[in-house]
Amino acid sequence: MESIWQKTSQPVSKPTLTGDISTEIAIIGGGLTGILTAHYLTGAGREVTVLEARRVGSGQTGHTTAKITAQHGLCYAQLLKQHGEETARAYAAANLQAVTLYRQLVDSLSIPCDFEEAPSFLYTCRDAGALTAEAEAYRVLGLDGGLTTETGLPFPVAGALRLDGQARFHPLKFLYRLAAPLRIYEHTRVLTVQDGTLTTEYGAVHAEKVVFACHFPFVNHPGYYFMRMHQERSYCIAVQGAQPLEGTYLGIDEDGLSFRQAGKFLLVGGGTHRTGDNRQGGQFANLEARAKELWPECKIAARWSAQDCMPMDGIPYIGAFSSETPNWFVATGFRKWGMTSAMAAARLLTAQMQGEPAESRALFSPQRFRPSASAAQLFRDTAEAARGISRTAFGLPRAVADALPPGHGGIVSVQGEKLGVHKAKNGDTFAIDPRCPHLGCQLEWNPDSLSWECPCHGSRFDYRGRLLDGPAQSGLACEKG
Repeated sequence: MESIWQKTSQPVSKPTLTGDISTEIAIIGGGLTGILTAHYLTGAGREVTVLEARRVGSGQTGHTTAKITAQHGLCYAQLLKQHGEETARAYAAANLQAVTLYRQLVDSLSIPCDFEEAPSFLYTCRDAGALTAEAEAYRVLGLDGGLTTETGLPFPVAGALRLDGQARFHPLKFLYRLAAPLRIYEHTRVLTVQDGTLTTEYGAVHAEKVVFACHFPFVNHPGYYFMRMHQERSYCIAVQGAQPLEGTYLGIDEDGLSFRQAGKFLLVGGGTHRTGDNRQGGQFANLEARAKELWPECKIAARWSAQDCMPMDGIPYIGAFSSETPNWFVATGFRKWGMTSAMAAARLLTAQMQGEPAESRALFSPQRFRPSASAAQLFRDTAEAARGISRTAFGLPRAVADALPPGHGGIVSVQGEKLGVHKAKNGDTFAIDPRCPHLGCQLEWNPDSLSWECPCHGSRFDYRGRLLDGPAQSGLACEKG
């Protein structure tokens, strides 16, 4: 499923690695974080090589809603409560600076990426109490926004919180322009990292420093990021014939929707769930039905889904990968706010590798652990991982292969063996081993994206077993019947 960004842009073309090379800094991941980091480090005179498993921008950058905003849901009241004013102020400053840096890059490089100023809104159709608390946090932190009921949305709201001075753009047009002059190898998946040696199928890369900008770090030890994050999926459709909207919008109700204009298209998003927890499906159908309720004559131009890493305490991990690996760096855990987080990460990582001071270093440090903010989420994530592993060992198959209707998938019993089976609409069956190659959790079928998903750590595979998202680094054996 191509996003509207992929449908309306022309990708750059970069070679695949052939043989061993050396570089000063190797960046794993050709998404927005990796390319921005490479851009700034190259500008600082460093020798940088980017290694991308598929194509530049083919991961989460190509599937975002691309809101450039420091309004990250109901975050500031929580930051004040859990971490104090200094941390909340630093988080706001880092993300507001990111908005400014996008403006500067777009202007200085004359990047044609549909960059537009747009206020950002949180809204509710029910109880405005949470927005009132968030507005008070804005007041404490000096953020330029306030409560209102005037939004431009095609339905009444109980309240909305506006943040001025934000923006939106076409993320792939921006990314491709930055990537063009950089040294990048596509279709070059990094399989292992040992000290400064990165092995790929096509050769080794020897680097003095390594940056993991690959969404979810695939190295389990050190760092243990698989214990400190889980992944969530969300869904989006691009609608033609809808009422244009000035700002960008996010509903805070359980069934709230996201809206933003993208040229002649209006993007409508929602349906968030933990990866691997969408067995019944229907997310796209729900978005399309709600769009038709608002604009009966509208047409659906594209539909896609995205995946996000959710850190335990709500703050990304940006900086030194671990205390044991002084020359490794990481940027992950962006909690659905990848645009400003990617920019903040690029600036912080560049400063660290240049030996320059960075005010946000302590805020984003991956070495932090705040029990008061993290214990509850750690318990939930550990319980989900244990549940996924126990399903593999003891769970009963939910169906038999013959009972699967065409177009569906599920865990079935085939001649006494537990398999993951997808039955295509033409009747062909595709059987995979339902154990995730990352840590062995049982995969679950997602009928909306036609993919197998790991509820423990978020790895994903298509119906043929081909790897879509990590931290797994290999696909699944598949038999066609």
